[in-house]
Amino acid sequence: MQVFVKDNNVDQALKVLKKKMQREGILREIKQRKNYEKPSERRVREKAEATRRARKVARKKAQHEGLLPMPKAKARPARRPGGAPSSTGSGSAS
Repeated sequence: MQVFVKDNNVDQALKVLKKKMQREGILREIKQRKNYEKPSERRVREKAEATRRARKVARKKAQHEGLLPMPKAKARPARRPGGAPSSTGSGSAS
């Protein structure tokens, strides 16, 4: 996995790396491997994950075919240009 650092902005590169790792499931796998998982527990977990995936695919298919209503779009807060923190709570008490 490779992430490029632009303009010495290491924080942004780290953020991109974490997002890529999360998307690939690496962080989740690291957490799982921290402790030993018995083979029986592993089978149960994998079966539950497969069931969850199958339900999700069936739900998406039903939504696409019009049998279920599409999910409502989540309202996203408007981003400020520059990504600067807000000026409220500046710490000056006068």
